[in-house]
This record gives sequence, structure tokens and C-alpha cells, in this order.
Amino acid sequence: MIYAGIDIAKNRHVACVADQRLEILVEPFAFENNIEGFRKLDSVLDSFDNETLVIGLESTAHYGETLIEHLLSKGHHLAVINPIQTATLRKTNIRNTKTDSIDSLLVVKSLVVNGWVPFTAHDADILKLRHLCRFRDKKRKSIATAKIRLTSFVDKVFPELQYFFKSGIHTNACHELLSRHPDADDIAALHLTNLYNLLRKASHGHYGKETARQLKSLANSSVGIRDAHMSIQITQTIENLRLLEKQLSQLDDSIKAIVVQLDPIILTIPGVGLINAGMILGEIGNIHRFSNPSKLLAFAGLDPTVRQSGNFTARSTRMSKKGSKLLRYALINASWNVVRNNSTFREYYNLKVSQGKGHYAALGSVAFKLVRIIYKMMKDNVAFNLD
Repeated sequence: MIYAGIDIAKNRHVACVADQRLEILVEPFAFENNIEGFRKLDSVLDSFDNETLVIGLESTAHYGETLIEHLLSKGHHLAVINPIQTATLRKTNIRNTKTDSIDSLLVVKSLVVNGWVPFTAHDADILKLRHLCRFRDKKRKSIATAKIRLTSFVDKVFPELQYFFKSGIHTNACHELLSRHPDADDIAALHLTNLYNLLRKASHGHYGKETARQLKSLANSSVGIRDAHMSIQITQTIENLRLLEKQLSQLDDSIKAIVVQLDPIILTIPGVGLINAGMILGEIGNIHRFSNPSKLLAFAGLDPTVRQSGNFTARSTRMSKKGSKLLRYALINASWNVVRNNSTFREYYNLKVSQGKGHYAALGSVAFKLVRIIYKMMKDNVAFNLD
């Protein structure tokens, strides 16, 4: 086999080629992250048999993704390795020197010493899914932050409002009301018919005239402060919320489309929907990265911590929560859905609750078992079956 190692940077990459005995066939050379640079790399790689050539590069955020797409389009055998592997190999050198040229050689050495897992077009789709799901998670957190901010504003101008609606202020009807009339004085000044029509239309007929009458009375007696500047903050926060929610919906559609195209085996688990499946797939990536279920559990941060000193060893510990936050969130969320849709998991959840565990602690136990099932399903490509 012939190995090409590429050290990835933002604007300029360095590559070299060596055989399996680590004898250099092409000395390290630099090429730019543009079409001319890619052509320069192609001219070198094309001189070798594509069937016996393996190209390796480190997983370095987004910097190498355009190059990955280019190499996949050329039909090359590609391997994306963990930078920890090359860092470990670097420590074996006496001088512990780090340069781009040396790093490209370390990539080759890692491929030879540690072996390699092929990176395919399917893996590229999973990578896109990972980026989308992580971006969605940030969007979801932005929505939560905006809602907290809106609540703090309303607490000042109309503190009684959040207790008036059973669902709180974060409903379409309440947002529509506040976007047009952002303080108690505005609402109190509304004609009762106008207020009724606004609430009825925004709630799709859920609120009637009596609700409008009670709200108008409450606004008249509100102790909220009168501040025009606060009204601007309320209306703009609601506009921002609506934009974020629209963007979240668009992201959901994109994620669902990719998951449907991939048709992953974990969709056979009762209660695991397209969004949860997308987050789980995106974070796990290639299941063959994990040699056993325990490593996948550790990656998700669901593995128990160890507390030991001398002759003492704790029998009950918390989960480590050191791995992927998004994967852990998706697995806990999926566990609750599975509990509600599968009798075996429901019985196990109820058992943990009966043993004194709280809701989330019990879900953590369910997630622990679910990860092991997901690992086997993805590894063996078999559908969900508890028998």
C-alpha cells in the first residue's frame, strides 16, 4: 500500500507520500486551499495507482472539508483520523518537534501503525448531518434565551399576564397580543371587541369574549411600570423569536430530509423520530470508531464515574457527563420516547423509579441500555428486537 498524509491548515496544506515501510516517495510539499492547489495535489496523487493509495488527514474542524469533498469526488480511498493519534506519535520522537512537514509524515505513520477506517460519501453525509444538528441545537438554545428575556420584560410592564394564560406567555395568542400592544396600558385602552377578535384569531377560536373581558380588567389594574423603551424591547424580542422559530423549522426539514435519505436502522426503534435519529447519527458518525459499547457510552458521557480511595470504592456514582452534550441530550430524549412506546422499556423505567430514582436518573438508566442496543444495531445492521 501507498500512503499520502496531509496536514490540514486554514489556507495552506502540506502533503507527503510514503510506502508501508515509511520510506518517503514524495517529499512534503505545500499546496494552497484553492483550485490551483488542489490541481497540484492531484498531479502528484495521479502518479500512483488509485487502488493501492490511501490518503489520510486529521479531523480539524471545518478546514479540511472542502478537500475531503474533492478527494471523494476523485474516487480516492480516504481516512480521517483523530488528531490525538498523531499527537501521541509525536511524543515518541526524542525532540518532540512540530512542523507542517513532520505532521504530514505523522499522519502517514498513524495510518500504518494504527490502521485506518475508510471515510466514504456516506460519512460525508453524516458529517453534514452533524453540522446541521449542532447548528439546530444552538438555534434551540437561542430560542430559550429569547423566551427568558421576553419573560423578564413582561414581568416589568405587565407582571400579572404570565399567570393569566394557563400556558404562560409563550403562546401564539400572547405573542401576537404583545407584538401589537406591548404593555398593560395599551391592552387596557383596546376596545373589547378588538381585543376579543385579536385573541380569537390568534388562538384559532380557543379564547372567547369572557377571556377578553377578564384580560382587559386585569390590564386596567396592573401594577406594571409605564416605559415606552421597554415596549420596543418586547416587540423586537418577539420578532426575533418568530424568526428563530421559523429558522428552526427550516433546519428540522433539512435534517429530516437527510435522515429519510440515509434510512438508518435506528429508526426501527419505537419512539425514535427523525430529529432524534439525526442527532444520534450525526454525533456517533462511523460506529466502527468504537470497538465496544462502553466506549460509545463514554463518548456520550453516560458512563458512571469511578470513586475509589484506598479500600473504599463507591457503589453508587453519577454519570460522567464528559462526552458529547448533544448526543447525551438526544439519547435521554429518545429514551423517554421509547419508554412511552415500548412496554419492556416502560417496565424497566418503572422499576428504577420504584427503587427510588428520580425521573431523569431513571431515564439515564434507560439510556444506558438503549446505547448498547443502538451499538449492536448499527454494528450488525439489524433492526430493533428485544427478543
